[in-house]
Amino acid sequence: MTAGLLPAMTTLDAGTLDPCQEDSTAAPWEYVASWIIYGPLVTFWIAMGLRYRDFAIATLANPHIPTGGLCGESKSGILSQFPTSESTWVAPWQVFTTGQDSMRRAADAMERLDLSFPVVLKPDIGCKGAGVRLIRTQDRLSETLALYPDNIPVMIQHFIPYEGEAGIFYSRLPNEDIGQILSMTFKSSPFVVGNGVSTLHELILDHPRAGTVPHVYLPRLTGRLDEVPSPGEVVSLVFTGNHSKGSLFRDATHLITPALTKRIDAILRRLPDSHHGRVDLRFASVEALREGRQFQIIEVNGIDSEPIHMWASGTTLASIWRTQFRFYGRAFRIGALMRQRGFRSKGAFDMLRQWRRQSALIARYPSSD
Repeated sequence: MTAGLLPAMTTLDAGTLDPCQEDSTAAPWEYVASWIIYGPLVTFWIAMGLRYRDFAIATLANPHIPTGGLCGESKSGILSQFPTSESTWVAPWQVFTTGQDSMRRAADAMERLDLSFPVVLKPDIGCKGAGVRLIRTQDRLSETLALYPDNIPVMIQHFIPYEGEAGIFYSRLPNEDIGQILSMTFKSSPFVVGNGVSTLHELILDHPRAGTVPHVYLPRLTGRLDEVPSPGEVVSLVFTGNHSKGSLFRDATHLITPALTKRIDAILRRLPDSHHGRVDLRFASVEALREGRQFQIIEVNGIDSEPIHMWASGTTLASIWRTQFRFYGRAFRIGALMRQRGFRSKGAFDMLRQWRRQSALIARYPSSD
């Protein structure tokens, strides 16, 4: 992999986006057991369910998405709700089912969308970047599809060539004329630079971040660890823009503008009764994004989407808990307002059923890039 395949940080804003511009060492709490991060949230959810007399009322924040996007929702099911007039803002995609004819179905989808490599392949139902891969060649596509069991819906999507990636958390009360962007986070991949002597394994262990949590990065590069990158060769350690997979996050909430808010609100208002969740997108430049232009949406997530600025450098464990309480508390509030409008949740057992289905599917997916 060469430097040209990585985001051109100087074009975007080197001081904001480049993980080499500041201390990127993993904080002690970043990869602790999930119950430490999410255990208090479970208690909070139970308390809110008792308060509103419905443990699933938060799912009504997005009533036309299964469980409101808490779990088990289909990526294509959400994106397909956009009217044709908004399709230019969404990266072209197509879903097909894995099986004996997977390659033919993938080729048909790419031809229908007029796509060429690279493309992104990912499960239609999943979370936290499970199974997401950047596909650069036909051989890689064939290899990846062969790792899936039959009858799994997967999405093939245009790889957006813009240099930046962001997660924008949008929320709108049902009685509000315009929604809000509650947080914006820039994502980037840590990388190592070859010196012609050290192996990839050694470079990772010497990296200020990857070296502190090698278990996050090494398994993804199995088979390449003994390679010796040439001097100046840049090797990205992760593609998937997800914290659990090793991406770096930078809080960019201070860069939100009225123009960007207006644009995101106009797009998401075209999704029926969509009030609370995160939009993941790629953008050409910080300036263009702040002006509400030159970006494309990768996917839209519901109430389970984290306000990912909470994973930015310098945050504390206590601040993560406060952020979760604030954002999920707002989902409950929106759900209560939607209940007043006549919507009814499917109950806590439906959430459990969808979560179990999603977990069973994720266990069958190949590793992500």
